[in-house]
Amino acid sequence: MKPFIYDYTMEELQEWAVSQGEPAFRGSQIFDWLYVKRVDSFEQMSNLSKALRQKLDDSFSFVLLKEIAKYESSDGTVKFLFGLHDDHGIETVVMKHNYGNSICVTTQVGCRVGCTFCASTLGGLKRNLTAGEIVAQVVQAQRILDARGERVSSIVIMGTGEPFENYDATMNFLRIMIHEKGLNIGQRHITVSTSGIVPSIYKFADEGTQINLAISIHAPNDALRSKLMPVNRRYPFNDVIESLNYYIAKTGRRITFEYALINGVNDRPEHAKELAEVIKGMSMSSHVNLIPVNHVPERKYVRTSRNDIFNFQRVLTDAGINVTIRREQGHDIAAACGQLRAKHMESGTR
Repeated sequence: MKPFIYDYTMEELQEWAVSQGEPAFRGSQIFDWLYVKRVDSFEQMSNLSKALRQKLDDSFSFVLLKEIAKYESSDGTVKFLFGLHDDHGIETVVMKHNYGNSICVTTQVGCRVGCTFCASTLGGLKRNLTAGEIVAQVVQAQRILDARGERVSSIVIMGTGEPFENYDATMNFLRIMIHEKGLNIGQRHITVSTSGIVPSIYKFADEGTQINLAISIHAPNDALRSKLMPVNRRYPFNDVIESLNYYIAKTGRRITFEYALINGVNDRPEHAKELAEVIKGMSMSSHVNLIPVNHVPERKYVRTSRNDIFNFQRVLTDAGINVTIRREQGHDIAAACGQLRAKHMESGTR
């Protein structure tokens, strides 16, 4: 199978052009056709010679995302289930905000992290996506927005999978997204979310980007976090916190703690007090985002009541912790990670 053209950064396309006896700027022209003009075939690249277009066609392929399902929420959220070339399915969500359009992308088919409240882990990990398969999700969304005269203004890497277990592809995706001659998404408008893959947190801190980091924490101690997130047995809670302190010291950037509230499991006032104690040392460089957990039929957990959510928030606020409650979007279309794919797995989409 030919490599995907979306797998390549502009610099790599320039190198490829030179290897074909062309000047480097031909690689820049190809990049422009892909991300500014957003063509879906090499034949459309009309300022390239016919011979070069043929070389491109011989060397690369486009990522074809087949739309298997599309659900539109009353709040403007649109969720897609796309089919890949090998019949695996991935989810992509486009969310409309008052400040613009945000897209939530997937980095893996399935997930091996094993969070016990999440639909993404149902069926385990099938494979990593290539950088190009992640890029294609954004390009597809942008083509849809083009018809409305709008653009993707922000990206969250919070879809199915653990991006830091597909680190190289995720970083190449990010380099393509932020390139000023492409889609030119501002680095501070992109957030990567991890479950706590400690070695990759250190690597990401050393990348020197201004891309935001979020950590799915979901518990204030090792025992409870290991119960909810088996990945904590590989990377214990204290090691995660230590890596986050390194990230803050190295980058000077604020991190977000994602905390899914589960009724009777991790949402009691004593959990909030313990969480505040754990993160108080980084309170000036972090904030907590409380997430009412989505009900997944295959899981036993249910969401915390509205009053308990506010009580949890109040305990953190009183302790000097910056805290917000995530605005729910797409709740009426199963927009939580993995729900749509899980729904269709029985019908043959893997």
